[in-house]
Amino acid sequence: MGSKVIGVLGSPLKKGNTAQLLERALQGAKDAGCEVEKIEVTNLEFRACREIFFCVDHETCAMKDDMQEMYEKFRELDSLIIATPVMTMGIPGTLKSFMDRFQVYFMAKYVRNKSLVPEEKKKHRKGLYIGISGMKVPYVFDGAKLTVKAFFRIIDVKYFDDLLINDMDTIRDISGRPELLEQAYQKGFALGKALVDET
Repeated sequence: MGSKVIGVLGSPLKKGNTAQLLERALQGAKDAGCEVEKIEVTNLEFRACREIFFCVDHETCAMKDDMQEMYEKFRELDSLIIATPVMTMGIPGTLKSFMDRFQVYFMAKYVRNKSLVPEEKKKHRKGLYIGISGMKVPYVFDGAKLTVKAFFRIIDVKYFDDLLINDMDTIRDISGRPELLEQAYQKGFALGKALVDET
């Protein structure tokens, strides 16, 4: 079995601009020799964290929903790509709620001092962040990028690279900008190649 790269789509538009960029990045990782899987966050059934604190003492959450499967997938992945639009200068609500449910990982790593990620996986887990914004607003990616970096750190993924595209309100359809789709492909390929070369 090859190295596994999971792509997380934070947009509800399954064929939108963000989705197209993620598809190209995943194809790049696949062409580099990795297995790939896409998770569409808005298709999952889960609730926002209720701060029950069950995860202080357990390796899972008290709420039984689709997140239980996600915890296992994220334990075993080798690298991660997160692709999302920026909403109000940050991460969209559904994707942020998804990240918040990884409090399970936070408690394991920082409270019990025992990460849920196997030691042999930690050495090579890398993350790519793909972000788009409608407008050329100063600092538009700052909040989202900090959130992604923090999330990667919690789940023991090293921030590898990013592709940040603004002015999408002018571009409108990413398919008309093949050079941007090529950038996504190349960044996915570079992530996959680095992973394959190390494992």
